Amino acid sequence: MQNHFELFHLPQRYAIDSNALDSAYRDVQSQVHPDRFVGATDAEKRVAMQWATRANEAYQTLKNPQKRARYLCELHGVDLQTESNTAMPMAFLMQQMEWREELAEARAGKDVELLDKLDAQLRAARKEQLAAIELHLDGADYQAAAQGVRALMFLEKFGEEVRFAFDAIEA
Repeated sequence: MQNHFELFHLPQRYAIDSNALDSAYRDVQSQVHPDRFVGATDAEKRVAMQWATRANEAYQTLKNPQKRARYLCELHGVDLQTESNTAMPMAFLMQQMEWREELAEARAGKDVELLDKLDAQLRAARKEQLAAIELHLDGADYQAAAQGVRALMFLEKFGEEVRFAFDAIEA
């Protein structure tokens, strides 16, 4: 079975040409669109629907930087162990604790300025983490990339908490 990169005829690497991905996705979708199978047998329609579903899943995976990194790790036999491996470097954990304290303070004081500051710090940390993941993947260090993806998941989850705090203050 083809992997997602092969499906769209793209090089199997982290850096991806978004326009090429979008174009390849449209090409695949046009080939399996239900309108092309109006007169087809039920089996042919079912296969076309399966290909359309697979193309959607592949596209969503490759379009999203975190999902793409995770997928590349898995393609190279590295299980991210997101449920069982939550070990993180001490500096990362300390930063998380500081941010959580600031978030609690911002919520308590309905401090939009502090939330803005936290949000900016998170965006910078996410950008930095994505760059590190790309370097690890380019260097074929899939274990380190997997650790980076797990850290990115922490950052994104905390980012959601910050967004919820914004919503709560604005409501």
